[in-house]
Amino acid sequence: MTRKVFYKLLGLFTLLLVFHAVVMEAFFHQIVENSAVRALPVLGREALLSGAAALLVALPLAAWFSLSISRRLRRMVNFAHRIAEGDLDARLDDHYNDEISTMATALNTTAARLEQSFAEVESRRKELATLLDSMQEAVVAITPEGNVSWSNAVMQQLAGTPVREGRPLVHSLRDPDVLACTEVALLDREVSSGRATTLLPGRTFEINAAPLPGGGAVVVLHDVSSVEAAEKSRRDFIANVSHELRTPLTSISGYLETLLEDPNPRHETTREFLQIILKNSNRMNRLTEDLLALASVESPDYKISRQPIRASALVEDAIESLAGMVVDSGIEIESGGAPNDVVLADPDAMTQVFGNLIENAMKYGKSGKRILVSACTPPDDSYVEFVVQDFGPGIPYEHLNRIFERFYRIDKARSRDSGGTGLGLAIVKHLVQAHGGRIWAESELGSGAAFHFTLPIFSKDNLPVLTSNPLGIDDDQAPIPISPEPAALPSTDSK
Repeated sequence: MTRKVFYKLLGLFTLLLVFHAVVMEAFFHQIVENSAVRALPVLGREALLSGAAALLVALPLAAWFSLSISRRLRRMVNFAHRIAEGDLDARLDDHYNDEISTMATALNTTAARLEQSFAEVESRRKELATLLDSMQEAVVAITPEGNVSWSNAVMQQLAGTPVREGRPLVHSLRDPDVLACTEVALLDREVSSGRATTLLPGRTFEINAAPLPGGGAVVVLHDVSSVEAAEKSRRDFIANVSHELRTPLTSISGYLETLLEDPNPRHETTREFLQIILKNSNRMNRLTEDLLALASVESPDYKISRQPIRASALVEDAIESLAGMVVDSGIEIESGGAPNDVVLADPDAMTQVFGNLIENAMKYGKSGKRILVSACTPPDDSYVEFVVQDFGPGIPYEHLNRIFERFYRIDKARSRDSGGTGLGLAIVKHLVQAHGGRIWAESELGSGAAFHFTLPIFSKDNLPVLTSNPLGIDDDQAPIPISPEPAALPSTDSK
């Protein structure tokens, strides 16, 4: 029992003794006065009644005081149970000035500190969860028993089915490589890594599983599909470049060796061989120029000098500047009309785009005898759609989505015979995308192929007033440079 409570009980007991002494003194005083007239049994009975009266007064006081202390202690027990159940907002309300009240104050302070500590832990847990959810990697924590204790949002999306806490990992992820790495981290307490290729079709994930200090493990899945695709593209690009260079080099070396081995070569043979050597060297030169052009347009530092130009002026300029290229080919370039809408475009880049598309149409649509260049503005749209169409054999459907890839050819033998490098359409795609447009091809076998690309419209009302008018724009709509002009790109073949 605490000191102050003991003092209170001692005081109450003393008070009861004093009260009992006063009562007994009064009763004995009456007994002495009445001793001459009352018998001894009566006096004893009165003494007994006086003691009982004192007890009747003392017992309720003692019971009240005991119940008061009991209620205060019961409130503390209930308070402790509420804290144990996680109700950290619970507080004791005790206004007495004793040790029990002091203990209640200390418990309230402890509860407040616990509440603050748990709030900080919960805040940090939410920050960690937000941080892990913002990661591109999929993360899942495993208990020592192999059950999921936590997973981030990326893991939930990757699994396809809900990754529920408390359930075995195998119920959500059935990739054998992931499970094997997890088992090594759980049982051997060692860091394990691997690759998963069956989680999602066509995607590869790097697995890293590490043991946790308190038991269990954490598994991280990093999507390396884009890295592997880039690496494969790099290897394919090097292989294609090597192949494209090796073919003309082999031809040049073979004919030169033949000439050198013949001490007296015929003039006609020498001239024929030299023409073949020149043809292959020109092919290598075109490939080199195309590679430089492609490297330029794919560079992050590549910039275009976009100017407001009429769509009709772009079409007319393309036909006029490229008409000489088809004079001896028996092919006619025709205009299919174009709107007067003003687009934002780099004139040099557009010459490159139209040149590659028209040259591509000449090579692979020659049997159609004509090429149609046109433009139109779809209703309620903010762009102009340009079209370069040939009337040759057309392109099979399965090739339409791949013809803008580097070195991709529909007919490799015919492409090499025509001198194409397979980079022209890839360059066109990058140039159009640099203008904020898009490009695609449409074709039906036997009906020719049409290459479409778009350029954004520049509002007529926003054009500045300049005096120059090089590309058919009215005086109040003359072109102005928007960014530094890049170096001119060489003309290239398409496929």
